[in-house]
Amino acid sequence: MSGVVIVGAGPGIGQAVALRFAREGLPVALVARSRAGLDAVAEVVASSGVRIVSAIADVTDEVALRIALDQVVDELGPPEVVVYNAALIRSDTTEGLSARGLLDAYAVNVVGAHSVAARLIPAMAARDGGSFLVTGGMPEPKPDYLSLSLGKASVRTLVTLLDQRYGASGVHVASVTVAGPVAPGTAFDPDDIAEHYWRLHNQPLGGWELEVLHAGRSVCGATRPPAA
Repeated sequence: MSGVVIVGAGPGIGQAVALRFAREGLPVALVARSRAGLDAVAEVVASSGVRIVSAIADVTDEVALRIALDQVVDELGPPEVVVYNAALIRSDTTEGLSARGLLDAYAVNVVGAHSVAARLIPAMAARDGGSFLVTGGMPEPKPDYLSLSLGKASVRTLVTLLDQRYGASGVHVASVTVAGPVAPGTAFDPDDIAEHYWRLHNQPLGGWELEVLHAGRSVCGATRPPAA
């Protein structure tokens, strides 16, 4: 059985999403940049009893990322679901953000998402479709989070473009926009947020949403417009 690939498999949303899909019996592939982080998440997810594979890659290293993705696909087959959850979250402003700093943030927040999509979505489309889901944020730009605001706006556009290219082939591309700091037991509990990914994956074609906004206790969605 093909499963779910989670890129940016950290202890918050990444781990919660892995557990949510594992509870449904899907094998899980975890990709992160550190072995310690991967092993910690894998140990938690292992309690579900599903098959788990893992690979180390920094999303800014395209060659290493491709090798990692190819490795997990070789073990699990073309994925049914891909979740891009990597992000560089930091406070920065116009006055203090260098060109190098902006490029470094963009490489994680946007370029990595495109690299994963380019490597995995064509095979999903050629098979029988699936879901490509991206963790978004910053529903409104904030001047104290300049690089993140720019990155998440670009991710929103990337999701739209990928939907336009691959939606007709059965690949549901969407983002889950999280409008606050993620922490267990709060209005931004990662387990609650993970439910959005499972719901998006199971939406029927005519009811696909492009974006779900998790804004604490309220949730809003943007539905994919009908084809002309």
